[in-house]
Amino acid sequence: MQNLKHLGKDSTYTFDYNPSLLEYVENPHPDNDYFIKFNCPEFTSICPITGQPDFAAIYISYIPEQRIVESKSLKLYLFSFRNHGGFHEDCVNKIAKDLIALLCPRYLEVWGKFTPRGGLSIDPYVNYGKKDTIFEDMAKKRLFEHDMYPENITNR
Repeated sequence: MQNLKHLGKDSTYTFDYNPSLLEYVENPHPDNDYFIKFNCPEFTSICPITGQPDFAAIYISYIPEQRIVESKSLKLYLFSFRNHGGFHEDCVNKIAKDLIALLCPRYLEVWGKFTPRGGLSIDPYVNYGKKDTIFEDMAKKRLFEHDMYPENITNR
């Protein structure tokens, strides 16, 4: 197992976007295709124009290859967006790109469901499928069909 900086140690919270917080461990089942899903219902960032806080539930799902993200490092990383001045779309794309760079997964998707401000909620979605594999085709299909049956939004 690699030398992990965060697991089993006191947490030091970083309030500015910091992808170097992310760590991985070796996938114990690289021969299996399986999903790992993380739900972060308390994600926060700030509007780069107004400085007002934005709140979201962030959903991260991926099919690992050789690496899986270490969950405590993911929590600290997501917390580091607290003072990040980025639009919703920016945050979701940064999360996806950082995880792809760290993990080299077979497939990955990130969906942000932000609470409304000014009567409008924004739900950016991004995905990735490993090039020249069935997962590249899967990513295209899921992107085209990801919101065919949108939920009824009544209380966020």
